[in-house]
Amino acid sequence: MTMAKIFCVANQKGGVGKTTTTVNLAAGLAKIGQRVLMIDMDPQGNATMGSGIDKRKLELTVYDVVLESASVAEARVRSDKCGYDVLGANRELAGAEVELVEVERREQRLKLALAPVAQAYDFILIDCPPSLSMLTLNALCSAHGVIVPMQCEYFALEGLTDLVNTIKQVHANMNRDLQIIGLLRVMFDPRITLQQQVSDQLKAHFGEKVFNTVIPRNVRLAEAPSYGLPGVVFDPAARGSHAYVEFAAEMVERIKKM
Repeated sequence: MTMAKIFCVANQKGGVGKTTTTVNLAAGLAKIGQRVLMIDMDPQGNATMGSGIDKRKLELTVYDVVLESASVAEARVRSDKCGYDVLGANRELAGAEVELVEVERREQRLKLALAPVAQAYDFILIDCPPSLSMLTLNALCSAHGVIVPMQCEYFALEGLTDLVNTIKQVHANMNRDLQIIGLLRVMFDPRITLQQQVSDQLKAHFGEKVFNTVIPRNVRLAEAPSYGLPGVVFDPAARGSHAYVEFAAEMVERIKKM
């Protein structure tokens, strides 16, 4: 049996479309026949709600999993509308930060919890909070790689430097497998000269690490979360939805080379 590839969707800069990318990539992968588990590591629970799961009604969440009071198999729920499994989060997760400080193997909790279900999936995607917290650390320690969604704007490259440094530190000290899988250009508007310039800079600097797929700025993608669905499910015909399905196919190809 092959083991799931585990990827974090991370960027220390807020508002760059991490959650949009996580849920739409999960839905895109499910659409092309992949078995997917989406894990919400953000106490805001946006990825949970955006996958059609009411975070307020969850009996068990990722919080119970990292505190070892429930297994992933017990805590996951199926999003029938979206075609993937969800290990959800809600406000309770904010408390895990404090509680984890005292425990042993605190940054390994998620990794250990995922091992028993790794054969049940092709992909496990983790939506990370924007801050570098114990939750993000748990995600980075359990992952094979990081997908970095970013806008092509002036300050984007600065935030990227911080993230690259964080990944290097985690790689050196806690997780030898961890690497940047690729940079995904999101909310892209080719009519804006600066965006085109930053995009070119990214390609010049990171080369192969920049995904070929570009996610356009798209109203339907932005509207979808208010309906509790990824854009790929909410409006499959939208340009942004097409782009995410294309991105899912590119991910599948890319991991064949890993």
